[in-house]
Amino acid sequence: MTLLIKPGDRSDQVADVQARLRALGYRIDDETGSYEDSTTQAVREFQQRRSILVDGLVGPNTWGELVEASWRLGDRSLYLTFPLMRGDDVLKLQQLLNAIGYDAGREDGIFGPNGGRAVRHFQREYGGTEDGIFGPVSHTALLGLRVDRPGTAASLREELLLAERADMTDSLIVIDPGHGGPDDGARGPNGARESELCWDISVKVAEMLTHSGAKVRFTRTEVEGPTTSERATRANDLHGDVFVSIHLNSLDESNAGGASTYFFGGSRLGERLADSIQHELTGLGIKDCRSHARAYALFKETQMPAVLVEPCFISNPEEEKMLEDPLLRGRVAEAVAAGVRRYYESKGR
Repeated sequence: MTLLIKPGDRSDQVADVQARLRALGYRIDDETGSYEDSTTQAVREFQQRRSILVDGLVGPNTWGELVEASWRLGDRSLYLTFPLMRGDDVLKLQQLLNAIGYDAGREDGIFGPNGGRAVRHFQREYGGTEDGIFGPVSHTALLGLRVDRPGTAASLREELLLAERADMTDSLIVIDPGHGGPDDGARGPNGARESELCWDISVKVAEMLTHSGAKVRFTRTEVEGPTTSERATRANDLHGDVFVSIHLNSLDESNAGGASTYFFGGSRLGERLADSIQHELTGLGIKDCRSHARAYALFKETQMPAVLVEPCFISNPEEEKMLEDPLLRGRVAEAVAAGVRRYYESKGR
């Protein structure tokens, strides 16, 4: 699979994309193997429905989502493997098991240790071999049960677990400075580098949270550029309680500006954290681009409430100028830190 499939391409890979989209119910009128307007529109609709970046291009993330969307519960046996099994069949299993009281973990479409334990517990109570493999026998048993409220237990468990943290001083906050290493990220019209600005803002956020009594760790050093999975793994290995990724937005339109935050759509606490940070950022007078639910790989792979913060557009000359001022960067960092504090203060409400 090439890194990017785009409009104008003609290939067997385009035909594969079209076949997967058609199987999911999307209408494509283009010639098979030809990436034209109809295919582009179908890709954009798919991206919108999956809550990922809508750009009409099939890169690694969109391709991964297409593969995951092609699986239906019962198509294959599900069990704990490495790398972990992913797909909409896993997501459906998580939803069903959570709905009947088995803790399958967060409903993210990734079959992890929680899923394996939940399947074993289900097998123990409903017969069959207790092997942690969700195959035809377990599938038949599960389909025979009445499930009235799928998808409610996981988010409630998330809140109960986080409620054990009385305040921020009991928690470990993981800060993820965007990009890094050979990856500069976006560049502003005056030459500012996203990776450098994200690092400085992240350091300032960490200093402010530490001053408030929190424990803080980073996903990377100043010179590193880990992959998305590496960042998530480091956060999980640290057993972080909150994950805050710092990036800057960028568009071809230089007048685009404002602050936005993103969270995993299945996480109530992620949404609360995103809203808290967004409130503080817009309090600086930055345009409100709102908080949004997304199914980014970073959110799926982190095992704690996670947000991605884009406080400004580096592509906007005025906002780039603001970001180049250390004092104003400090104000942005203070807003992010204040949002984290607000999140902890509001948890019990």
